[in-house]
Amino acid sequence: MIPALAHVDTWIFDLDNTLYPASADLFGLIDHRMTAFIERLLGIDPVAARAVQKNYFREHGTTLSGLMRSHGVDPHEFLEYVHDIEMEAIAEDRRLVRAVAGLPGRKLIFTNGDAPYARRVLARLGLSDAFETIHDIHACAYQPKPHPASYAAMCETLEIDPAHALFVEDMARNLVPAKALGMTTVWVNNGSEDGDRGIDRTAIDYEIAEVGAWLDEILEGEAR
Repeated sequence: MIPALAHVDTWIFDLDNTLYPASADLFGLIDHRMTAFIERLLGIDPVAARAVQKNYFREHGTTLSGLMRSHGVDPHEFLEYVHDIEMEAIAEDRRLVRAVAGLPGRKLIFTNGDAPYARRVLARLGLSDAFETIHDIHACAYQPKPHPASYAAMCETLEIDPAHALFVEDMARNLVPAKALGMTTVWVNNGSEDGDRGIDRTAIDYEIAEVGAWLDEILEGEAR
């Protein structure tokens, strides 16, 4: 382990477009199902439904939060519907599996998705047994990243000392609250949709292109 990260005893990872390449575009499939859900819910055409979807995402952090606040949507119903997708685009990543296993300390998932979906993704990647727990949108009381309260609640619930934690995320704006708490932050700049929106360079300690390769580097003591 490189000396700069010797203090880290808790490794926290986002899921989508972080542990697998953004080019897999699982979110594209989810995105289409969110549009279809809104189209059916509100009785509007696909163009109008997509506009509603993106507006809620921008204003509330997730489409789900906007739908819950504006229309009283059941989060379980919504998440079950939008996550009913095929996952052939991702496969077991042996380098990532080996690298995550080699990290010292605790390893956690922090996602705006839900745990059932996260477990499906982790199984496809060969990471079913790699993480202690999945802190999902339900555990966050539907306050999605980057809402500061979701980070504070996670740290309290899971007894995480932010000063000894590292957070890896593809959405730059989601690193800001983590950095404010004292976490070491890693931005996966891989071209994911809106990944660079709200970027604050002062909230980013490391900028990387791919998680597995970076973990290999830090475990070999070569990262700079």
